[in-house]
Amino acid sequence: MSESPVIAARAPIKVTVEAGKSYYWCACGKSGTQPFCDGSHKGGPFTPVHYKAEKDGDVWFCACKHSGHRPLCDGTHKTV
Repeated sequence: MSESPVIAARAPIKVTVEAGKSYYWCACGKSGTQPFCDGSHKGGPFTPVHYKAEKDGDVWFCACKHSGHRPLCDGTHKTV
């Protein structure tokens, strides 16, 4: 049976991103630097998800870890 990620929060996290910059989203939910990876997944089934910003601006990263549009929020937090 597969392990489920920890729900870090039940609302997305707004981040101002920079065009061309890479970000590594926490997929396990255990990171202390949400929504980004801090290596807490080591030894488990999860790996961080790479996100490269196409333009400067605000994006909403998923914090419930169940989005179908990972790493960005798709509203799934309303049902988990």
